[in-house]
Amino acid sequence: MTDTLVVTKRRRSWAGWKFVGPFLAVFALVFLAPIGYSIYLSLYRNRLIGGNSFVGLDNYTQALRDEQFWAGFGRVALFLVVQVPIMLVLALLVALAIDSGRLYGKAFFRVTIFLPYAVPAVVATLMWGFMYGTQFGLVGNINEALGVTLPDPLGGSLALASIGNIVTWEFVGYNMLIFYSALRVVPGSLYESAEIDGAGAFRIITAIKLPAIRGALVIATIFSVIGSFQLFNEPAILRPLAKNVLTTGYTPNMYAYQLSFSGQQYNYAATVAIIMGLITMVIAYVVQLRGTREN
Repeated sequence: MTDTLVVTKRRRSWAGWKFVGPFLAVFALVFLAPIGYSIYLSLYRNRLIGGNSFVGLDNYTQALRDEQFWAGFGRVALFLVVQVPIMLVLALLVALAIDSGRLYGKAFFRVTIFLPYAVPAVVATLMWGFMYGTQFGLVGNINEALGVTLPDPLGGSLALASIGNIVTWEFVGYNMLIFYSALRVVPGSLYESAEIDGAGAFRIITAIKLPAIRGALVIATIFSVIGSFQLFNEPAILRPLAKNVLTTGYTPNMYAYQLSFSGQQYNYAATVAIIMGLITMVIAYVVQLRGTREN
């Protein structure tokens, strides 16, 4: 009898692993294995004499002194500080407007604002790149029609702002949907109690709605932080229009791509990727801690 109970307990203990086993196998294959291999590559360097040899943390030391890497990091950091708050505030305002019940045709506005997110990033960037063009695009047509000279959206200091405009256009609807979904689960009794107490619309927003969607705000901010440090598609696609401004090291991801596929420096590219991953992880974790901290 005792042996039977032991066998039954062992079978039960393995039952859970049978369910999660396929997921763990895929997770290890597509997530843990690439990270492990990248760390392995970052500890080696391909030399003319001796081939691929172990160098320890030399690649990391080189990256920390690499001015081109830190210049690209500075751009994405500035992008994060400026673009992300603007995008999230716009998304929040739209979500609050749709949820207020005072907006006529809110279903139409909800779908319309979300629609840009359904456009592939490559298509959206090409479309905006055409409008930014001073020789063949919308800006060039306006210059020719009105006889003026508008600033080049992809020239000098305006390039990063122009990229930020594209990203904002793409992701306002996505973040709006996150906020709106969180607002829809707020109990209606809270609004009724607030109205009975004489609270106005602004007071309801600040005292009920914003605290209720705090978790959604944190999630959207974390996603935006990660997306900002991963900036690649938009500047890479727009680069043929402004090669002197959007260089191969314009962002850390573009720099790692250029090192790997053009410079054949796989080890150093892996190092840059690992450093960016660590920085992103730390900043996202800090945002999470501050966002979930009790007042």
